[in-house]
Amino acid sequence: MRFAHVIAPGASQPHLVVADGEEVVAVADLFDGAPSVMEELIRGGDAVLDRVRTSLDAHRGPRRRIDGLTFAPALLTPPVILAIGLNYAAHSSELGLKTDSTPTVFVLWPNSLAAHDGTTSWPRSLSESVDYEAELGVIIGAPAKDVSPEDALSHVWGYTVVNDITARDIQYSEAQWSRCKSFDGFTPVGPFVVTADEVPDPQSLHIWTRLDGHMLQDGSTRQMVRPVSSLISHLSRSVTLLPGTLISTGSPGGAGYSRDPQVFLRDRSTVTVGVDGIGELTTHCRILD
Repeated sequence: MRFAHVIAPGASQPHLVVADGEEVVAVADLFDGAPSVMEELIRGGDAVLDRVRTSLDAHRGPRRRIDGLTFAPALLTPPVILAIGLNYAAHSSELGLKTDSTPTVFVLWPNSLAAHDGTTSWPRSLSESVDYEAELGVIIGAPAKDVSPEDALSHVWGYTVVNDITARDIQYSEAQWSRCKSFDGFTPVGPFVVTADEVPDPQSLHIWTRLDGHMLQDGSTRQMVRPVSSLISHLSRSVTLLPGTLISTGSPGGAGYSRDPQVFLRDRSTVTVGVDGIGELTTHCRILD
């Protein structure tokens, strides 16, 4: 199943919808007490998800076409956004950074969350070296603590698409990476979350970036240094991964920073990142003078 947050015409708050073909249905219309946002749906577990599925099959009420929807971020209030750096050898090499023996982990701030087809802006005075990074997003369902790699995927609720936008000049001038990747709007997520049963193998997915019509990243999640299962297991040793936790799993090679000449997001650029089987996520860019 595929879920998203959308904002109805005239409304100020997003609501949860479920996709049915090329249309969506408001989850709140399916049954009394239905979850209104993604985080409530995830915390409800399999029982609520099964009820949504059976109610959707019987639903004869209003539907809206996906075309023309105004999206909100696929997650609104995740407990934490954990990002993994240097998880593709080609990307580590092109940035001139070493892939360590353990994962590079940092936190993205909640203000950075942004929606599909939205506009992300930043002051030119802060950075003119803003880069794109297509990433597979993993969303935890069942709490995970000290899980083995063999059991880790059973704790995944779903998958989404993330663009880990990065101010490279700040990244290379500071010892930690949270600020350079957490400007307002620097973490577009969505548009949909696809439930885990739709992705039997998260290590066999085509992942890519297209900037202003040019394909600049073209890779596969099989190129990860550490697969999703290993990342979840590693993280769960020190913290309990709570339902709704978003893990951004790293980016393949092809970043703009490493190109000759370098390619960065410009004023009025449009960047689309995608993961086959999960979706495409588009961001419009504005640089403020």
